[in-house]
Amino acid sequence: MSDMTAQFAEIVGADHLLSGDAVPEDYSHDEELTQSPVQPAYVAKPATAEEVAQLLKAASEHQVPVTARGSGSGLSGAARPQPGGLLISFERMNKVLEVDTTNQVAVVQPGITLNELDAATDAYGLRYMVYPGELSASVGGNVGTNAGGMRAVKYGVSRHNVLGLQAVLPTGQIIRTGGKIAKVSTGYDLTQLIVGSEGTLALATEVIVKLYPRLDHSATVVAPFADFDQVMTAVPAVLAAGLAPYILEYIDNLTMAAIIHTQNLELGIPDRIRDSCAAYLVVGLENRTSDRLDEDVERTGELLAELGAVDAYVLEGGSARRLIEAREKAFWTAKAIGADDIIDTVVPRSAMPKFLSTVRGLASAAGGGVAGCGHAGDGNVHLAILLKDPVARKQLMTDIFALAMELGGAISGEHGLGRAKTPYYLKLEDPAKVALMRRIKESFDPAGILNPGVVFGE
Repeated sequence: MSDMTAQFAEIVGADHLLSGDAVPEDYSHDEELTQSPVQPAYVAKPATAEEVAQLLKAASEHQVPVTARGSGSGLSGAARPQPGGLLISFERMNKVLEVDTTNQVAVVQPGITLNELDAATDAYGLRYMVYPGELSASVGGNVGTNAGGMRAVKYGVSRHNVLGLQAVLPTGQIIRTGGKIAKVSTGYDLTQLIVGSEGTLALATEVIVKLYPRLDHSATVVAPFADFDQVMTAVPAVLAAGLAPYILEYIDNLTMAAIIHTQNLELGIPDRIRDSCAAYLVVGLENRTSDRLDEDVERTGELLAELGAVDAYVLEGGSARRLIEAREKAFWTAKAIGADDIIDTVVPRSAMPKFLSTVRGLASAAGGGVAGCGHAGDGNVHLAILLKDPVARKQLMTDIFALAMELGGAISGEHGLGRAKTPYYLKLEDPAKVALMRRIKESFDPAGILNPGVVFGE
């Protein structure tokens, strides 16, 4: 161990390497609820791609498992290190290298947070639109999990917003993929292969992200519904109306009550309506001019009333911002109400009513409950699982994931499999697909050092 400590320290500098008891507890976990923390043997904080390359080459030679870490805000256990392993923290690689207004892209290092990138692009009237709910999250973390968020209904997930990468292979080679280009049809798309691979194939050291113009005028419409299925039926109707919402969320009554309480919100919704409704639809609208925004808000209210909403409440300015921020903190709300696990299953929009009604029945039969919210516009369902018995909970989650796949969906829509959901994936996925992915993994990572335990099990 002392030899490896000296070798890693020589690469990044002794001031930027932690080992043994000097490693703080925070590096031993991410925000996943069920995984036990693991103290890594080493934490290295590189400043350049070349340092990352040297770290990975040394780790491959000595069979040291490597885990990458951005902000540690992940929800699947993918940033939890391995015993005796090396944790590469990108906290020093946190710069905006370029904002290219002609091509409307930014070139950034992986450790920059979403808050920092938003501040850096504000002066140019541009914005990176992937906001997965935690603004302290890093762009590198977005790349690793193919993060999405509430704005995905209009702007897509990370995969639609990452145009190119500089990435380091476990062999120590540095490659570039994609670029400041909107399309490419030349060979395999390595950018998209690395995006969402959860640090198992290569480590991104630069990211080219797409930027969009900031729109000056926005409003949020909150519509309570007495019947849960009405909310799900309203979603395709809103999208078909040509209103182009940039947020389209459902929030069930229990979750909304918890959000209002924990975040001290005042939405102006009377208690009698809050007590009687089953769920809410939240529609975020934006436009270049206030007149056009007003027209869209009015049409949205009329449409929601036609679709069965009890009423519609228009939030602007601070009220709208506080609600969206509270919804983005739904994970912390789930923790506050005692969630035993969380899932982010995705199904086709058309399957959401059947999926959610069946899941409620499965949870009740298991002696537990579910509560949650989700990106209704793209079928991404975020559920807090309330069931203490670990055996019963594991079976319930297996049944939920199997149902999602049966309906044409997947286990994870944006959090990734990590270490927490990989066992379910291996049990339920087509073995031929898993075998193919293993061969891809072996091509990138012949020594098998990158994030062992994620996607393929221990």
